[in-house]
Parts: sequence; structure tokens; C-alpha cells
Amino acid sequence: MRIFRILNNNAVVVVDGPQEKIVMGSGIAFQKKRNDIIPKNKIEKIFVLHEQSSEKFQQLLATLPEEHIEIAENIISFAEGHLNAPLSDHIHIALTDHLSFALERLQQGIPIQNKLLNEIKLLYKKEFEVGVWAKEEIRRKLGIEIPDDEAAHIALHIHTAKMDAPSMSESLKHATILREFVEQVESLLSIKVEESSINYQRLITHLRFALNRIEQGDQFDPIDEDMLELIQMKYQRAYECSKEITKYLQQEYSIDFPPSEVAYIALHIERLIK
Repeated sequence: MRIFRILNNNAVVVVDGPQEKIVMGSGIAFQKKRNDIIPKNKIEKIFVLHEQSSEKFQQLLATLPEEHIEIAENIISFAEGHLNAPLSDHIHIALTDHLSFALERLQQGIPIQNKLLNEIKLLYKKEFEVGVWAKEEIRRKLGIEIPDDEAAHIALHIHTAKMDAPSMSESLKHATILREFVEQVESLLSIKVEESSINYQRLITHLRFALNRIEQGDQFDPIDEDMLELIQMKYQRAYECSKEITKYLQQEYSIDFPPSEVAYIALHIERLIK
């Protein structure tokens, strides 16, 4: 392979037949110039992106700090191993761009917040573990302390880069719905939900699977009439709360919870009350 364009010390563009490829490796372009041959033992990654994506990635590689790019690539490599799954090529653009901007903000003393932190930790546990690893890697390599809020942002980028994962907007929608659900419970019942409790985690897990089933059009098992009547009478406060919130979600997000789910969610709310 011969160098067509040098992007930075660790990345070059080569032309291989009709395709442009981005080739990366530590010091791969050191003391090199156009048309020089790249030693095979220097090549760590090769990217073949769509034309528009390739141009964007080349811009990032040429303009962002090399240490930010290296950290992002380390995170991506760790994530693919930790999740035992390949990630979409677009993650190299999305995460690198996001991470560099976040690191610049932190260095300028601008705080990073993520109001969906707790939901992301529960919904995307393995991905959040990648975010925690990234937090330590950034501290070790760059001496920058990132908060858990940023680790959650990284986790969401990793999750949406999985080949079978929903888009970023869909993932954010799910996390937002769960956050709003908990806020409504707190408001309607005048309680504070302890987000480290097992009952909170059970509620979030139940809601997550319920949302997935509704979006996939799966059928829910009907609830026994006697059981439904028992829940309505014995746990009236929790049931009314569940009914009010599921009605709100139907109006705001067009999500229809069947009567059985309204009742089962009421049981989870009852646990939170107690």
C-alpha cells in the first residue's frame, strides 16, 4: 500500500484499486510522504467507509488532537472485545467527534450532565461497563477525570453502534420514557424513588421489556379478571397511578399498554410505595 494523503502521524489515506481506504497505526506516517510504501507491520486498522462518511472521518483525523483519536479507538477496540460483537464503522466518527468535544469542555471547566444516567446504567449495563473502563483509560492516559454522566454518553454511543441495535434517537426515547415514568410516580404519589433499590431496578427492567414487546407487536397474556379486581381494590393507589401514567404515555408517545400491563406495573409501583 502506498500513501495517497497523510491525515496525521497515525493515519493515512491509501488508494486500493477504485477505493480510498483509511489506514491507521501508531506512527504509521512518521517521516513519510506521499507515495511512500506503508510497512505491513505498522497497520493496525483499515477502514472502507462510504464516500460521505470517509470525508467526515478524514476531517476528524486531520483536525482533532491525536490523543483524543487514540483514546476513542482504544475504547472502540475494548468495546468490541467486551461485548463480543463488531460495531458499525460509523462509531469511529460518532464517538471520536463526541469524545473530543466532551474532553475539551471538561478541560475548560464546563460540567457534563446526563439526566438519563441511571436509566442508561440499567438499560445498557454491559455498555456502561465500557464507559467505566473508558473513564479509567482517559484518566490514565490524559489525566482528565470524566464523570459517570460522560461514561453514560459513551455507553449510549457504543450501544447504538451494535449491528442490531436501534438508532440513537430510539435508545434515547426509551431512556427518556423510563425517566418520565419515574418522575410521574414521584409526582403523583409524593414519594422519592430510591434509584439504587432493587424495586426500582425491577420496575425499569419490567418496563423495558414491556416497551420492546409493544414496539415489536407481541401479544401480552391476558390477566385473570379476579386478579385484576384484586389489584384494583387492594392496591388502589398504585393502580390509579399506573393507569394515569400509562394514559400519559399513550398520549405523548402513542404507546398502548394493555390492561394486564397496567395491573402488573401497579404491583411494581406498590413495591416502591412500601
